[in-house]
Amino acid sequence: MNIHSLHIIGSRQSGGAERFYARLVNALAQCGGRVTSITPPGSAINAELNANVQQRHLPLRSVWDLPSRWKIGMTARTGDADIVQTYMGRATRLTHFKPGKKPVHVARLGGYYDLKGYRHAHAWVGNTHGICDYLIQHGLPAQRVFHIGNFVEPGAPLSATEQVIHRQALGVPHDAWVVSAVGRLHPNKGMADLLDAFHLLPAQLAGRPLHLAIAGDGPLRAALHQHAAQLGISDRVHWLGWQADPAPVYRSADVFVCPSRHEPLGNVILEAWAQGVAVVSTRSQGAQELIEDGVDGVLTPVGDAAAMAGAIRALIGDESACGRLAAQARHKLAQQFSEAGIVGEYTALYQHLLAALR
Repeated sequence: MNIHSLHIIGSRQSGGAERFYARLVNALAQCGGRVTSITPPGSAINAELNANVQQRHLPLRSVWDLPSRWKIGMTARTGDADIVQTYMGRATRLTHFKPGKKPVHVARLGGYYDLKGYRHAHAWVGNTHGICDYLIQHGLPAQRVFHIGNFVEPGAPLSATEQVIHRQALGVPHDAWVVSAVGRLHPNKGMADLLDAFHLLPAQLAGRPLHLAIAGDGPLRAALHQHAAQLGISDRVHWLGWQADPAPVYRSADVFVCPSRHEPLGNVILEAWAQGVAVVSTRSQGAQELIEDGVDGVLTPVGDAAAMAGAIRALIGDESACGRLAAQARHKLAQQFSEAGIVGEYTALYQHLLAALR
């Protein structure tokens, strides 16, 4: 079945959800499906889409953007779309089609959102079991709620020389122990807790300096810079800003930390696993689904800087432990979060939904 899927997201900046959008759309197109993407003009996502993805650009300014809503409908109908898949609230609220005929509206949720703006969709995909349970508990029909996770393809094995090159490019000392984090500088991401944990660690371990590299931007940037200064660690904290491709940040690290206070999934955990880095994470909702504590990562209580520092300290310099965690994580990634597996699940879902119309 040759399926035409239309994908819509209203984001202008890029983060974990947006990087996954680009990965999925590109992968569906690579498998031979006809794929169209609707994003705002100038969105950071646009440059990440491959040439075989047909791009359309609409303002998608707000949930009240009636011209964009009308143009979404026209694009779907004139392009004979079979599936229209929306990502997050704005795109979903702007998309309305009658049930029982094409196109089928699939709303993909990556968080525990207010469902008022999602109930009109025809089917719903949650990227964690917890989100799917939430959707059903809040009244969505279980037979139209589907769990499909995210995927990240593993990077090539990392050499010591490549790690040095990445560190030099990022301005991080090549001879340091490096702890890294990737995420918006937003209260949910727990970066202040990570700074507190880093402050509890010694400035040097086994004769090598300990540095922290944080990639991301957001409303707490100034406050976090000030917090680092107050803790006296500014000279060992590297603020890398937003990174279009965060892979070098992961690959430059000895240990990756996801300090989130609220994280429905944790794309950054999957991305770190893909780059072969040992992961320490708080016990957020998503991390508890992804990580088996002590097997493919280390979990610490949310907001507990001392526990986070202890987990980091236990891994820094222990190449055997880091290697074991990273190897188990890459195995899980290949078994449960591969591109082929996840794309296959989406394709099967589309076929199932379209068959139900006959």
